[in-house]
Amino acid sequence: MPEISQPAPDFTLPVTGGGEISLSDLRGKAVVLYFYPRDDTPGCTKEAVGFSEHLEAFADAGAVVFGVSRDTMAKHDRFAAKHTLTVPLLADIDGAVTEAYGVWVEKNMYGKKSMGIERATYLIDASGNIARIWRKVKVAGHVEEVLDAVRAL
Repeated sequence: MPEISQPAPDFTLPVTGGGEISLSDLRGKAVVLYFYPRDDTPGCTKEAVGFSEHLEAFADAGAVVFGVSRDTMAKHDRFAAKHTLTVPLLADIDGAVTEAYGVWVEKNMYGKKSMGIERATYLIDASGNIARIWRKVKVAGHVEEVLDAVRAL
């Protein structure tokens, strides 16, 4: 699992709106990667809407924001259209990125264990190093906390 001040694991993933995004192509900007379990669930929707509503403020602070889950591009596109999301969503279909960032974890819900994405956010500085990590994120107030951290870089 990557740690603060270490280089962020590089990746290239498909993005909503078409094309692909590579982390290495974003050097010179701060990058917020928020990992979420699944499209169109209550917490994930609230988080995506929150980042979408604050996307301009992140841009003004010099950062780009991406949501990452293992959902397909088709699901991402439906999710984005349904909720008028402006935050770009990345499809980690094979799970390589969620594994590299240590967010693919065993979960225990109602006594049943399964593997899934832990809601987490990584702030990557302009040099490509991890500046901040939020694990086991609670959605309420999280977007604002991340925005404050970006402004403090």
